[in-house]
Amino acid sequence: MFGNIYTNFVYEPLYNGLVFLLSLLPEPANAGIAIILFTVVVKVVLLPLSRVAIETQLKMKEIEPELSKIKAQYKGNREQLSLKTMALYKEKGINPFSGFFLILIQIPIIFALYKIFLFGGLPEFNFEFLYSFTPVPAAVNMSFLGTDLVAKSYIFALLAGVSQFLQAKYAMPPMSNSKSTEKSFQNDLARSMHMQMKYVLPIFVFFISYHIAAAASLYWIASNIFAIFQELVLRKKIFSSSSQNIRVAKLK
Repeated sequence: MFGNIYTNFVYEPLYNGLVFLLSLLPEPANAGIAIILFTVVVKVVLLPLSRVAIETQLKMKEIEPELSKIKAQYKGNREQLSLKTMALYKEKGINPFSGFFLILIQIPIIFALYKIFLFGGLPEFNFEFLYSFTPVPAAVNMSFLGTDLVAKSYIFALLAGVSQFLQAKYAMPPMSNSKSTEKSFQNDLARSMHMQMKYVLPIFVFFISYHIAAAASLYWIASNIFAIFQELVLRKKIFSSSSQNIRVAKLK
């Protein structure tokens, strides 16, 4: 049952969307260009969630002093610490899991691309999963920048790992190095997660990318590069908007 749900509501729409983008390109349609366009479309669709995730990161940074006070005040009472922390999140309108949701949504896309390029669907079309109204190009070029997108690629895998590192570097706020920072399970866990996201995840991405079709690696690369620019632009806009609101509040 789950397999049918995934096929009908995830795989088929993504497959048809990719084939449609291929049909818009000059023949032979280049699969690499189609994947990049596909990535941009996905990122634009997920833009509201991305904005929420970035706003959450900025708000989390702003309330660090208040969180530190709560941790110090309820150091020996984990139940009250959790309740007060969640109450602060609610008061400030913060959903600490917003970034996780954004990552979770993109996992099925990676699996769909992996299935399309490794198990059939391109360059030969699988009409079983194509909608009747989806235009089909006459020919598809599976080579991008001299790389066969169906095969494994060490270069694309390396670029996927490097771009993941850069994306994590810009997306994650730096950890405090202050000696006065309280030693606690929460802080140790936060540091561990920070290190894993920044250094371990890129290595994991590299090894995974090396063992799958280069097409999926290209999506990963394009997605990370787009996310970096998106991060910079949205942060600038959000910061400018916040500064303007502060100036208006002071004038009142």
